[in-house]
Amino acid sequence: MTTAVSDSTLSTYTASDGENIALQDWPLPDGLALRGVVLIVHGLGEHAGRHDALARRLNGWGFAVRGYDHYGHGESGGARGSLPTASRLVDDLADMIDSTRSRMGRGVPLIVVGHSLGGLVAADLVAQDRRRIDGLVLSSPALDPGLSLLQKLMLATLPHIAPNMTVNNGLETAYISHDLEVVAAYRRDPRVHDRVSPRIGRFIVDAAARTLRGAAQWRVPTLLMYASDDRLVNPSGSRAFAAAAPRAVVTTQCFDGLYHEILHELDPEPVYQRLMQWLDVRFSGPARRAPHQSAPLAATSRSSAGSSPAS
Repeated sequence: MTTAVSDSTLSTYTASDGENIALQDWPLPDGLALRGVVLIVHGLGEHAGRHDALARRLNGWGFAVRGYDHYGHGESGGARGSLPTASRLVDDLADMIDSTRSRMGRGVPLIVVGHSLGGLVAADLVAQDRRRIDGLVLSSPALDPGLSLLQKLMLATLPHIAPNMTVNNGLETAYISHDLEVVAAYRRDPRVHDRVSPRIGRFIVDAAARTLRGAAQWRVPTLLMYASDDRLVNPSGSRAFAAAAPRAVVTTQCFDGLYHEILHELDPEPVYQRLMQWLDVRFSGPARRAPHQSAPLAATSRSSAGSSPAS
């Protein structure tokens, strides 16, 4: 297996409302045959740069990679933890898919990898049939936020009264990973924030319900990976989705004893191996690029700085 990697580059995408969305591209290293393009969708409070290790692993397997920071996250515009509309996260993902596909040749598959909140955003896009994608990977998706009765009552009223009033998101960062270095890096990362608004909370509840309702009719090839000991999202949401979805379409793997960040645990290799196996089955050969097309994700702007691993 090759270990070639490339430097990542940072650029911006201007959304329809004029806000800048930060992009990070990991183009395929020279000499590797292109198998597809992966779009990474990150979790609550973090940013795309925290998925650098995953992106570089995917590069080595023959995939060009792109990530972006959600509105109100990382280097993107918008108040931290806020949303101008309830659909903004899915709208931005749809725009990212359109923008990425416009730079890809015919026959090149596009796979979306969503972690935590990002997994929910990606699943909601599929459940609503907003865009066509060729594959979906869900890592610890927020399909059950584990809300108390009081929190549910608050979300029934606050989004109408103070939709963008931000509060601490309540994530217990000690349970991100068993790897204490990962936890420490998360806590000191200046691009990580702990803000969340009632509008985001309402989106999480509504999107999870839409995704579970649509599970039985799921048509996009999907790899669902989650942790049995996740304390940041309730793994019962993943179990419910897996039980309802067609087994020929959705492949499920529960990793016993792991915390939320399954790809940043003390031993992430079993998770990477499962991901590689699924990609090898679904996207085994190099993709064809149409003549006279530019590279799927051309290098742009400045080189990226280091950041903490993904949450």
